[in-house]
Amino acid sequence: MTRSIVPIFAGGGTRLPAHLGVLKALELLNINFDHLVGVSGGSIIASFFASGMPLNEIKAIALKTNYHQFREFSLLKLIRHGGLSSGDEFERWVDKHLEGKTFAELNHKLHIVATDVTHGKPVIFDVERTPDMKVSQAVRFSMSIPLVFSFKPFGNSIMVDGSILSEDALHRDWDHHGTPVLCFRLRGEHEYDQLNVNGFFPIFNYVTLLIRTFMTTISREYINDSFWHNTIVINIGEYSAVDFKMTKEQKHELYKIGFQTAMEVIPIKISNQS
Repeated sequence: MTRSIVPIFAGGGTRLPAHLGVLKALELLNINFDHLVGVSGGSIIASFFASGMPLNEIKAIALKTNYHQFREFSLLKLIRHGGLSSGDEFERWVDKHLEGKTFAELNHKLHIVATDVTHGKPVIFDVERTPDMKVSQAVRFSMSIPLVFSFKPFGNSIMVDGSILSEDALHRDWDHHGTPVLCFRLRGEHEYDQLNVNGFFPIFNYVTLLIRTFMTTISREYINDSFWHNTIVINIGEYSAVDFKMTKEQKHELYKIGFQTAMEVIPIKISNQS
């Protein structure tokens, strides 16, 4: 039986291939959706799909892209702009693959969520609110992992990673028709490979440890009982959300984890929503 949902691809950082596996499962399970929501790493996959890009093409991009090109690691940028990397190279990369599309030019209705730390609330970018905005800019905002990418102003607000938000910011009536949401959350384990914080310039490894711990803690946040029925947790083990050296084999493993979890759990969640 064909069902309609609004999928939410939440978080993940550089572990985004897991969300791609979920999309493949949704296709095989014949789950329809006109609206989709992207947060942090999930916003990359969601935006590529919403632009009309075929799944196999998105997968090829995800597997071959060297994430290390987005990691500038400048102490000066950290001091002056709040992040080791500017994020500009990342935004250009997204814009290139989206061919400069705005929200009004997408094939699907995409909602991207970031966090406004100035006012402590979510900011939603979509065709209703920001039709002429480049999607790549919204993805840049949502993917702004604290201390990794420099903070970015938007009007009177400062945009950072959408993963910081509480769950109730995501579980809403996105299409205004009461279509049930299905939130895919990546859950990481604490990583045990040690980084040396000694030496002449320990600051880089220290900040990396801080970021890694912060992102892992967010992914393990308690899920409220009222949202459990439409949340699918994808356990991705010790893969780091800020691993810019991830190999093609590791990315493919994340894809398989996302796919297998979605294939097993989506039918159960859909059945419980009936």
